[in-house]
Amino acid sequence: EAMKMIIPVKATESGKITHSLSPGSVISAGDLLATLALRDPSKVKKILTHEGDMDIAASDLGSTPTEQVEHVLMGYNNDPDLVAQTAMAEATTIDSFSSVVTSALDEFYRVESVFDDKLKDDVVRDLIKTNSDSLENAISLISAHQQVGMRSKLISAMLRQVETMSDRFGVQDLPEELEAALVKVGSLKGKAYGEIALSTSNIIRESKFPSFENRLSELRDVLQAEDTDLVTLSTDATLSAGVDLLTSLFDDEDAAVRNRAVEVYIRRVYRAHRILSMKVEEINGRLTAMWTFNHADVPSKNAVVRQGLLSVIPNAKDLKASLPDIIKEASGFFTKDDDKNGIVNVLHIATTSESDASIEEMQDAFQSQKGELGMLGVRIANIFIPNPKKDPSYYSFPQCDGYVEDPLRRNMRPTFHYLLELNRLNANFEMERLDTVQKNAQVYIGTERNAKPARGGPNQVVFARGISHTPGIVSAKGASRALVQGLDELERAQANSKVSPNTSSRIFLHSLPELTDITPEEIASQFHDIMSKLKSRLAQRLLKLRVDEIEVKVRIASTDEEGEPYIIPIRLVASSMNGEWLKTAAYEENPDPVTGVTTEFCEIGTESELCMLDPYGSSNLIQVKRAIARRVGSTYAYDFLGLLEVGLIGEWDSYLRSLNNDDKMPVNLFQSQELLLDENGSLTLGKRDIGSNKVGMLAWLVSMKTPEYPEGRDVVFIANDVTVQSGSFGVEEDDMYYAASTYAREHKIPRVYIACNAGARIGLVDELKPLIKVKFINDNDPSKGFEYLYLDDKDYKELPEGAVNARQVSEGWAIEDVIGTKHGIGVENLQGSGKIAGETSRAYDEIFTLSYVTGRSVGIGAYLVRLGQRIIQMDQGPMLLTGYSALNKLLGREVYTSQDQLGGPQIMVPNGVTHVQVPDDQAGVASILKWLSFVPKSVGALPATRDCADPVNRAVEWRPTPTPYDPREMFTGDSNSKGFFDTGSFTEYLAGWGKSVVVGRARLGGIPMGVVGVETRLVEQIVPADPADPNSREAILPQAGQVLFPDSSYKTAQAINDFNNEGLPVMIFANWRGFSGGSRDMAGEILKFGSMIVDALREYEHPIFIYLPPHSELRGGSWVVVDPTINIEKMAMYADPDSRGGILEPAGIVEIKFRAQDQLKAMHRLDDTLKMLDEELESHEVDSGEYESVKEQIKAREDLLKPVYLQIATQFADLHDKTGRMRAKGVIEDAVPWESSREYFFYLAKRRIMQDNYVAQLKAADDSLTTEAALDVLKEFCGSDWADNKAVTEFFDGANEEINAKIKSVKSEAVKAQIEALQAELDGL
Repeated sequence: EAMKMIIPVKATESGKITHSLSPGSVISAGDLLATLALRDPSKVKKILTHEGDMDIAASDLGSTPTEQVEHVLMGYNNDPDLVAQTAMAEATTIDSFSSVVTSALDEFYRVESVFDDKLKDDVVRDLIKTNSDSLENAISLISAHQQVGMRSKLISAMLRQVETMSDRFGVQDLPEELEAALVKVGSLKGKAYGEIALSTSNIIRESKFPSFENRLSELRDVLQAEDTDLVTLSTDATLSAGVDLLTSLFDDEDAAVRNRAVEVYIRRVYRAHRILSMKVEEINGRLTAMWTFNHADVPSKNAVVRQGLLSVIPNAKDLKASLPDIIKEASGFFTKDDDKNGIVNVLHIATTSESDASIEEMQDAFQSQKGELGMLGVRIANIFIPNPKKDPSYYSFPQCDGYVEDPLRRNMRPTFHYLLELNRLNANFEMERLDTVQKNAQVYIGTERNAKPARGGPNQVVFARGISHTPGIVSAKGASRALVQGLDELERAQANSKVSPNTSSRIFLHSLPELTDITPEEIASQFHDIMSKLKSRLAQRLLKLRVDEIEVKVRIASTDEEGEPYIIPIRLVASSMNGEWLKTAAYEENPDPVTGVTTEFCEIGTESELCMLDPYGSSNLIQVKRAIARRVGSTYAYDFLGLLEVGLIGEWDSYLRSLNNDDKMPVNLFQSQELLLDENGSLTLGKRDIGSNKVGMLAWLVSMKTPEYPEGRDVVFIANDVTVQSGSFGVEEDDMYYAASTYAREHKIPRVYIACNAGARIGLVDELKPLIKVKFINDNDPSKGFEYLYLDDKDYKELPEGAVNARQVSEGWAIEDVIGTKHGIGVENLQGSGKIAGETSRAYDEIFTLSYVTGRSVGIGAYLVRLGQRIIQMDQGPMLLTGYSALNKLLGREVYTSQDQLGGPQIMVPNGVTHVQVPDDQAGVASILKWLSFVPKSVGALPATRDCADPVNRAVEWRPTPTPYDPREMFTGDSNSKGFFDTGSFTEYLAGWGKSVVVGRARLGGIPMGVVGVETRLVEQIVPADPADPNSREAILPQAGQVLFPDSSYKTAQAINDFNNEGLPVMIFANWRGFSGGSRDMAGEILKFGSMIVDALREYEHPIFIYLPPHSELRGGSWVVVDPTINIEKMAMYADPDSRGGILEPAGIVEIKFRAQDQLKAMHRLDDTLKMLDEELESHEVDSGEYESVKEQIKAREDLLKPVYLQIATQFADLHDKTGRMRAKGVIEDAVPWESSREYFFYLAKRRIMQDNYVAQLKAADDSLTTEAALDVLKEFCGSDWADNKAVTEFFDGANEEINAKIKSVKSEAVKAQIEALQAELDGL
């Protein structure tokens, strides 16, 4: 967008102007418009290049190593690795070493914790506000953070030094202050800190382990014990950390320990297999193990027997010399039945000492025996080399690669590649391994193998894969623990700079313990239930880490047809790959008998017996669309259905837990049908393949079983599909939105709009672009401009009729109007935008409307959410009219740095556009469901009540005080005492705007209510500075408590209007001393906004209870705007005995109606001393000295009594404002003590809801009935005290059928009377 303005450009000297651009040119900042040749050049100084040397004195820049560390941390350039090494070299003791590192870590954390996981705009604004008197502090923090890359390198270099601390100083435990600093730095979440977080985690974890020597000694003792069962030990979950430790005992001086260590190692590593035989012995001086095995998940009769051999040699340098002998030994053990078995055997070489042998040397040794290894059927050869006090290094040489070392399997135990199913990944992805904290977990970046170049580079997937030896994976706790560990690894991986911000993630866990006493169908059902709860509980992390698939492979112990032990492999999957978010499924696997690799997956629990082969495919259409949505900071539109289901499960879970109820959730909680437009423009319910839509607007009719409506309720959801032309609004999108919104209005059900769009669609007639020609004014000088655009005769005649309006000229046809044949590229889209804007406005008036802004909402998208009034906005979901780059271009400088500065929550929350701010889409969906829980299922339905564990007859424990307090505690209570509403039910809305009033929604005994409260403390209204105006400053305007200001008045009126449309009864906790009437607020339209409260209350159609809580006061104009006479049928006022109401405060009215003179009269009437002095004064002559003396005594006595009698006068005035007078004058209905107010208003609200419903039905049955007459009908039925709310409520509960029968009778009589009246009228014609 552009603004047109006239800017005079004045030169201070005269000369000749030469224009560089022709009139009508579009200009940008920095364009040369014209040049001026001066008449007298000597009048202007020119800037020239300096010649010669710069005479600057040299200075000593030397600094100590510690100072250099400080300088780098402040953001000054230097070599971070060199600085770290120099500083660490000077630390000669553990204390000095720890001090240097701790200081650096603390300083790094001090700066980065300010910025971590926050928007930079917000941080900078807060820093400027906090350091307004010393901006140097803010500048130093920002400058240091801008060099976070270099500072991180320094910290990483120092952490590498910390890793050597135990060897350098002989200390295993970390110093306390150093560990604390490591924990703090490791808690930083940003991508820039990924490497540091991983390093700190490893350092802390290693420091907690017993020393290497101790662990080795304990393991040796276990192996030496005669009662140790090696098979049991090999499956023990506690052995996980000691598996690699076993290799350090392969050269133990005790032969029994050596043999047992080798056997346990093999049994552990091959735990997922069926070991048939095992022999460990010395052969030619080499410790050698030989075993036969097969795949445990293949029936015995089909399983191929495989052989394995492990040989221990002294050093990797001896490999080439020893390998022929080892192969010769293996040839005597391995059977040679290649036709039957194929290449299935394994060869492992273990060395007992560290070695500097290169990978190439080891590879050369295996390749020199390539033929022999192949003849023996060796599928893979491995070698592992010990590292002092660390895990061994592993190298693998697979036969499929010609016994060339496979980098992907490096430092991986021999069977890890198989257990983690890495072959499935290699088919479609280039794999790169990342560091992990857990030994049994590995993380990879997979880059798609794609022949076609992709925009933004090939797609990435982060694979977190692990094995588990811990039982209990199928329990809720075990599954939660395993999933959280996987998410932790993904979190660390996502912080890696190699991982792109939109990368998809997948988790795979292979659980090795066998499950017993459970069937595949039972485990599939358990998985579905557990995943439903875990998705709800961990949804925010799953979304943040973009987890699109979770796989768990479990093993069920069974027997085959011959009664032999047999493992049934079950794959449990929660996947978003086919569209639905993390949809669960379970499969029974059929592995290949030879390779053990699964060849087909057969779904459990379906009627179809179809089995499929399912390798990890590259990105399908859905994944591509999902990545596009993530790029703009949102979630793919169809995935919101899954988030809604997860949020609904979470809502039920918290609801049942609040009741301490063992009841289960209803089945089929969530169902959706897509709303589709047919060829005739009619809306139908149906279903189509996810991602197949061609129109960027989607809608669903969603049926949800909620705690308020366990039988189900319907809601229409409308969403932009940002993956279709950036979510822009074309004619088809407008038609879809209009039809879906109209459907919601016609069915009187709530309508929710999920906004993520680019505004109205723009376009040109692209087919004309290569055809247009230009008639220049001067063909030899195009800069002179042009006359018109034209088409030659041939091109014009080939165009469809009506594509352009043109007139014939000598060159062909001059174009006057471009029409085009494609609908939806220009003003027609604006017309559609107007149509849906009007529809949204109507929808707000007729039904419940709610909008959620995710990603961005531009132009008409921003207006739509505002027209729907109720808005939930994501942290990074700006509402915009103009993009920041367009404004920067217009202003000619980089003023704005992000869209959030224009329409982010920091703008839209304080100005009252946004009601609720949420951090992410899952929180947004939870907020949608929370809001819907307060809303009736349809227009006119009774409020959405739910069961409540908080007793309605309990006392309200938290009590307001005469001094300022937080009014929210009046609603919610605090940690020690309960408040007015049901515990945990109050939700505040519009919290950042009009802060002197608090509005929200809550429940009273399960009844939903709108809430308006009054802030008693001083608050601040912040008017942000305009970045485009250098002279603009942020303004902080103080607002006193208990006063209505323009913004809080508008907020109150808007909240009441919203409550009305939501069908809610309202509690107004009135505590206002009046309106702010200063010149600033009068200019700020306080009269206009204050009167809007009256308008909103007058039109309210549901019960409104105004209640004056303890120590509150309602005075002057603020009483007027909430007085029940505004809407006498719906409003009623109540007060606590300690509240006050009146025109002025006592101190103010005393100055007018009980002035000093009146107080003096009271003194002289009541005070005995003054009475005596008055009598004495009368007895003396006026001019006598005694007279003056008595007058002085009277004056002194009056001065002494003035403070007391001022209090007396104030107390007298205050007695006029108490509840007794309010009730006597009929301005309040009742005096309600605060402690019992909860029970009182519960029965009052319940009675009024039911009573108003019956009255409405009676008046609808007979339109001649007034409200009073309808109430009289109800009174006739009621045998209870009509003033007793509880008794009347119980009557309504028990007499529903009788009242409905009476309503039918009234309607019958009314129809008869109407017929008789019409007959009489007819007879009179």
